[in-house]
Amino acid sequence: MQSLKSKEEFQEIIQSPKSIFVFSADWCPDCRFIEPFLPQLEEMFDEYIFVMVDRDEFIDICQDYDVFGIPSFIAFQHGKEAGRLVSKDRKTKQEVIQFIEALPNEV
Repeated sequence: MQSLKSKEEFQEIIQSPKSIFVFSADWCPDCRFIEPFLPQLEEMFDEYIFVMVDRDEFIDICQDYDVFGIPSFIAFQHGKEAGRLVSKDRKTKQEVIQFIEALPNEV
């Protein structure tokens, strides 16, 4: 999974047909919990661009999109938010799969 490098890159990627941003931080134990199954999600949902966003490095993006708990997921389609799984709670693999499967085909 690629890591976000800049705010400009964020703005570029959200314009793509389908993208999912995973908000995380090195110190977050619940973020470490989801790491082992993230590659499987990328394979299962290969129509999406998955991007890891370091919450501490991009706190302004987190504030702009009301991401106050991590790990969190926000999906975009052509620049529009398609869905979000945002909370401070630990996410299971099944919860994340259900979230992605429930996303609309087009926003």
